Amino acid sequence: MAALKKNSTLLQLKNGLIVSCQPRVHSALDRPAFVAALAAVAEQQGAVAVRINGTRNIRATRRAVQIPILGIEKINDPDSSVYITPTLESVWSVHRAGAQIIAIDGTERPRPLHQSLAEIIEASKARLDALIMADVATLRQGLEAARLGVDLVSTTLYGYTEETRHCQGPAFDLARQLVRQVDIPVILEGRVHEPDHVRKAFDLGVYAVVVGTAITNIEWLAQRFIAACPNGKSRGANLHSQGSTLRHPLASESAKRKRKS
Repeated sequence: MAALKKNSTLLQLKNGLIVSCQPRVHSALDRPAFVAALAAVAEQQGAVAVRINGTRNIRATRRAVQIPILGIEKINDPDSSVYITPTLESVWSVHRAGAQIIAIDGTERPRPLHQSLAEIIEASKARLDALIMADVATLRQGLEAARLGVDLVSTTLYGYTEETRHCQGPAFDLARQLVRQVDIPVILEGRVHEPDHVRKAFDLGVYAVVVGTAITNIEWLAQRFIAACPNGKSRGANLHSQGSTLRHPLASESAKRKRKS
């Protein structure tokens, strides 16, 4: 029964758009009711799933939509650069909140509580009826996550780790390689800002595409237009200073080095 449920959820994602509804930190929209409303609008417009951060937001969204929730829990640990659902406990929390798909950091970096990626995947697959997706930055990480048994692999962390910080734009090359070398669905996520990016991703053979900033980041959208105004420079700077929902791992690693020095 659990396998049928997972397969049904997986089929709902095929060839569709997953909308990431994660307001910027300190945004006026950073409240469960508003996150749920963004998700409901995405569903009304045809999104096949929504990506939601945090158990409170997941619970609120579960009451507002019928489509699958791809859930995560971002945890900032000063001793680890892994922050996307980094522990087994966070996986349980996201599952209990109502997510049918759980995304975890799929890199080899040390995790909080000294838990290993293999341990988290094995326990999750054995005890939960949710799909497990690995967010990776490189082909090596994607291949290893697939070997360990995840159900999907995503390019989410491409450009956000030490070894990929030089990478810009959507992870088309990584997605192309993953599609060719793994036998599980590949999801393109990260800096997908134009409809043409989505079309190109599907031309490469990805299973689904995640778009967040270009749809639900109101500050980023407003900034693009305000910057075109004669007095838009200072306003754009103010908007930019409000922060981001995605804590850049490099910033964390830099902060840790400063504390140790």
